[in-house]
Amino acid sequence: MGGEETHDSATWTGAGKEAFLEKAKSVGVLATENEDVRSLRELIIYGLKGVAAYTEHAAVLGFEKEELYAFAMEALASTTRDLSVDELVALTMKTGEFGVMGMANLDAANTSTYGNPEITTVNIGVSNKPGILISGHDLKDLEMLLKQAEGSGVDIYTHSEMLPAHYYPAFKKYDNFIGNYGNAWWKQGTEFTSFNGPILMTTNCITPVKDAYKDRIFTTSAVGYPGVTHIPTGPNGEKDFSAIIELAKTCEAPTEIETGSIVGGFAHDQVIALADKVVDAVKTGAIKRFVVMAGCDGRQKGRNYYTEVAEQLPKDTVILTAGCAKYRYNKLDLGDIGGIPRVLDAGQCNDSYSLAVIAMKLQEVFGLDDINDLPISYDIAWYEQKAVIVLLALLFLGVKGIRLGPTLPAFLSPNVINVLVENFDIKPIGEVTGDIEAMMAGK
Repeated sequence: MGGEETHDSATWTGAGKEAFLEKAKSVGVLATENEDVRSLRELIIYGLKGVAAYTEHAAVLGFEKEELYAFAMEALASTTRDLSVDELVALTMKTGEFGVMGMANLDAANTSTYGNPEITTVNIGVSNKPGILISGHDLKDLEMLLKQAEGSGVDIYTHSEMLPAHYYPAFKKYDNFIGNYGNAWWKQGTEFTSFNGPILMTTNCITPVKDAYKDRIFTTSAVGYPGVTHIPTGPNGEKDFSAIIELAKTCEAPTEIETGSIVGGFAHDQVIALADKVVDAVKTGAIKRFVVMAGCDGRQKGRNYYTEVAEQLPKDTVILTAGCAKYRYNKLDLGDIGGIPRVLDAGQCNDSYSLAVIAMKLQEVFGLDDINDLPISYDIAWYEQKAVIVLLALLFLGVKGIRLGPTLPAFLSPNVINVLVENFDIKPIGEVTGDIEAMMAGK
């Protein structure tokens, strides 16, 4: 790179376990002694992993941007060079810029292929037929499964982050697309057991597989697990799901764990179509504030914070969400405001771009110079790389005052946290009542 000597990470080759164990003593995250440099490198790497995930999802549908690949090389190379803290801060913001590009590219891929998400009522009960449960994020895998299972007598259910597939018009033509089963990824141990039929894991979010369903879980794409059958990708990206469908025919119907329905499909195109109604509700005072509670869910008790915030927010507030964080509150009976549901689900964590588009559209409609003058507060649940790139994308777009929880990322050094606080007013979540009061006051 610019005449520099090729870094050891690109040239080292080892033979055997002992060589790798010895090498491990001198490489890795902690090999960077300066904690601020180490912190920023990790922030860039986590963000880059998020960009990579969005880029891969779009590439599966034939949407690629060379700029994203070029930036990936630049960002990875930066971790091998002695850049200053200021240079790394600038690269962190650039990661946010390419995060926006990656999300926009994926949004174009999904909507061009499957149509713009629309307001949809999703069944959360079960039928009396055997079923297949598909979890993860990959819409292409779902499309292939639905097509191959047509006329088989097997119903298809989504789980966790696959729920928003129901919002896309292209999938509504399948009579065997029944509904959503269960909740966030971390509950799969119990929910996969009670489902009774086969499970197909796409892209990620698999937890240790239990004996109760180890013989009826399958992986595909980037997901794998020891002892679990993997469905490979064949020529032209096609996959053969016949083994899963045949197994499903021998299984009992899912055990019902809940009944009723939930409403979603509030991605940017749908919300912009409702813009006049939304703006009128804001101008008349019917809606006092929007609270963005997007991001990732987890099993920690501290994440009950987001349920409690949703329950205690004033009834003249609307929650904007995307990602599996929504499972903390999307089944609460929070009502509506003049026909506008108080929880507007834009979709997967992959669809967080919609929340940025909605904010920028509202900024335009209200004629505001600064996006931070909107009646919107950000209360983000972080967990892994996609949540990190969502955060960096929001920072790149100029959003300030974001609350992040349940804890701040452990790899952020005190000095890096201070930079984020001073430049962007980043803050950790606090006590529910106090946070709600502050958000309602625009703080």
